[in-house]
Parts: sequence; C-alpha cells; structure tokens
Amino acid sequence: MIKRTLSRNDVKNPSSAWQRLGRYGPLFFWILLIAFASTSEFSALNTSTVVRPLLLWFFPNLSEARIAAIHFLIRKTAHFTEYAVLAFLARRAFITSSNAFIQRHWFQVGVILVVIYSLLDEFHQSFEPSRTASIYDSAIDVAGGLSVLLVLKLYDKRVGRHAVQNG
Repeated sequence: MIKRTLSRNDVKNPSSAWQRLGRYGPLFFWILLIAFASTSEFSALNTSTVVRPLLLWFFPNLSEARIAAIHFLIRKTAHFTEYAVLAFLARRAFITSSNAFIQRHWFQVGVILVVIYSLLDEFHQSFEPSRTASIYDSAIDVAGGLSVLLVLKLYDKRVGRHAVQNG
C-alpha cells in the first residue's frame, strides 16, 4: 500500500481542507468532549445521581459501600476509555497527516499528546470546585492511551511484515 503525503499545493485545494477536517475533526471533537467531562457536570456527586439509581434498579440489594465501589470503578474505567479513544483518533489523524514527521512518528506524537493532555486535564480539574486533580487519574489516562497506541503499533508491524512476506 502506497501512502501519499500532501504537498503545499494541496493546502490551497478546498477538498484538501475537507480531508484535513475529516482527519483531525474527530480528534479535536474528542478533546473538547474530554474537556467538558472535566467540568463540574461530571463530578462524582453529579455522576452518582445517574449511576446509583441505575445500580439499584438492576441490583436492589446492593449496599451503599458496594454502590460506592462500583461507582468508583466506573469513573476510573471512563478515564481509561476516554484516553484510549483519544489515542485511537490521534493515530487515525496522524498516519494520514500531510506533515511527514507526524506521519512517520505517529506513535511518539500520540504518546506525547496523551501525556500532555492528561496532565492538562487534571490541571483544569484543579480549578473546578467540585473536582479533584489527581496524578493517579493522569496515570490511568496515559495507561488507556498507551494501551491502544501499543496495540495499533503491534498491529501495524504485523501487517507490515505480512505484506512484505506476501509481496
């Protein structure tokens, strides 16, 4: 499979702008969604008003301690998942980037994006009265992003070797 890198002339082409939007739009949308999830709207107090009734509806005999533990697990899983999706969308954008450096080093650029944005996310939460910033949450975020990036990197290597073996 031959990958084409875009030239400066493509930037002047309106279809190229649409391609760039299609490539980076989902990534930027997801970044905005993560920023919104860092507001007080998604504080533990607010998410418990949804999670607790749902848990009690499915499992009416759950103790408050068990509900709190499940709620905690759901929130930490959300951290992992939102950054796993961020990493997937970053890879999707970067491997087809018009910037040859980003295209070649998509894995490293993806890791840098995940790490920096997870730290900025927690920094943002430190200004929200109903939220608490935690380096542990950043670690969970990075684990989610790095997991996806590693799986995709291994997949690319396997596909690349497979193509060479069959070519």
